[in-house]
Amino acid sequence: MNCSRRCLIRIFGFGIFAIVVLIARNFALMDEAEKSRLALAGSYSGAVEQLADACGSINETLEKQLYANSPEMHKNLAVKLYQQASTAKAALAQLPLERQELENTYKFLSQVGDYSLSVSRKLGEDSKVSAKDYENISKLYEHSQQLAQDMWELESMVMSGEIDLRQTGVNTSQGKAPLMTDGFADVEESFDGYPKLIYDGPFSDNIMEKKPKMTTGASEVSEKQALERCSIALNMSAGELSRSEKVDGRMPGWRFSDEGGNVSCEVTSAGGYISYFLKGRNVGEEKLSREQAIKSARKYLDYLGILSMKMTYYDIADGVMTINYAYSDLGTCVYTDLVKVSVAMDNGEIVGYDARGFLVNHTKRSYPKKLFSKLRAQEKVSAQLEITGEQLCVIPTDSLGEKLCYEFKCKAKNGRNVLVYINAETGEEQQILLLVETPTGTLTV
Repeated sequence: MNCSRRCLIRIFGFGIFAIVVLIARNFALMDEAEKSRLALAGSYSGAVEQLADACGSINETLEKQLYANSPEMHKNLAVKLYQQASTAKAALAQLPLERQELENTYKFLSQVGDYSLSVSRKLGEDSKVSAKDYENISKLYEHSQQLAQDMWELESMVMSGEIDLRQTGVNTSQGKAPLMTDGFADVEESFDGYPKLIYDGPFSDNIMEKKPKMTTGASEVSEKQALERCSIALNMSAGELSRSEKVDGRMPGWRFSDEGGNVSCEVTSAGGYISYFLKGRNVGEEKLSREQAIKSARKYLDYLGILSMKMTYYDIADGVMTINYAYSDLGTCVYTDLVKVSVAMDNGEIVGYDARGFLVNHTKRSYPKKLFSKLRAQEKVSAQLEITGEQLCVIPTDSLGEKLCYEFKCKAKNGRNVLVYINAETGEEQQILLLVETPTGTLTV
């Protein structure tokens, strides 16, 4: 079939037009991609600035603790430290870095507030901080000085353009990690000589090194099976989790992450349990209520099949609500078996999950048949307090043990909420905690 000259011109014209459209489309896509990279770099830059600010505040608050003399001042500073450390960890989670590259930094930020809270719990009206505790606070202060200095230097390098935050992936041409990772490598090295802290808290070194009960004797899973479980937990395809690494230590397994290092998840080889994961992204304006965020967290635990968990306390930092759950053993609240779920309050996405406390401590428990009378236990509570609630619970001890207690929620005459723990076997007053309720959450000291 012959094609006329006019037909050929039309075909040629349409071809030229299509090529022009494709070129224009490619330029538009390139422009959109560049805008996206710039927007992402902007969010990373904001996270670095927020991290540096928080580390500087931690350093200042620790210095104040060295000079504090009253129990009330120590308690106020401990709460402030806990909140500042939470802000720093939230900022750190937004950066394109994997958790294993920041193990020492995460450990410091977890322990600094937790240890201060532990010290404040031991203080009565007439008691003083021990020489050993002051020594540990002094060491924490020294490391916080170095961390704050390193973070301000890192922020300066980001602002000057020396570190290009648009480089979030691996530089395949040179086989090197992005410059952001190089900057934090020096930060990690600064923790050489960091002291071991043994105290009554979930991040105490003796607890962190405790042999997990859930994985002991559990069946081994393959790397492929672990990847499948990780994929389900993160609601991502296995293909997106293209990087894997063997993990040793007290909970051996595999660590999976995406190419950009924005998502990191660990799965135990014994039992195939999800121990933790983090999704680093910039959280937008809060659109969810606290009730909606709590509902999202509960729904996620149900999705993973983790049942019988009771919400205890929560904290909100930078648009992320982190909720603590304790295991409910037929009505007995087991505070040692902890799971933490972090919810982004812009869309309800689960951006963090930590079940290591649960994996370490959870086991089938048997309780004494004969308990100290609850009515007599109530009599052990100070007459200065009004009892408003009660429950049986299991609390941790300094020696890695557990105690079955009656927990009495009380109201002091000044309006303060107080938790009093009476040993359910001996009737002895075991512990007293103060509830600190702020606009961003509830903490115990």
